[in-house]
Amino acid sequence: MMKNEPQERSVRTLRVGEQVRHVLSEILQRGDVHDETLASHMVSVTEVRMSPDLRHATVFVKPLLGKDEEAVLKALRTNTAYLQREVAHRVKMKYAAKLKFLADDSFEEASHIEALLRAPKVAQDLGDEATNED
Repeated sequence: MMKNEPQERSVRTLRVGEQVRHVLSEILQRGDVHDETLASHMVSVTEVRMSPDLRHATVFVKPLLGKDEEAVLKALRTNTAYLQREVAHRVKMKYAAKLKFLADDSFEEASHIEALLRAPKVAQDLGDEATNED
């Protein structure tokens, strides 16, 4: 039974993280936060990573088209107390998770890697590697 415990815990943190992501997405989509910046921007909650004890949630967000990212992050951070209360109310947990908002840079990273792979020098090297493997 002890062997499964860390795996169950990680499944639990993933499940709770997804619940928190869903609740935050719904709150932001419905415009429940009375904030001009958040009202004027569509914000995607791309991922929520919960700490193992479920007391901390790192929330990754991306404004639509990546516009005004800093202003959106500032607005979310300004309204953290309200958002934490709403999440605590809608997601049944022993403790109200502390929310930390960060920009989701994974899209930029993927684009950068793709651009690097398409660069002539890298493409040439990859082409040579492919022919050497055959």
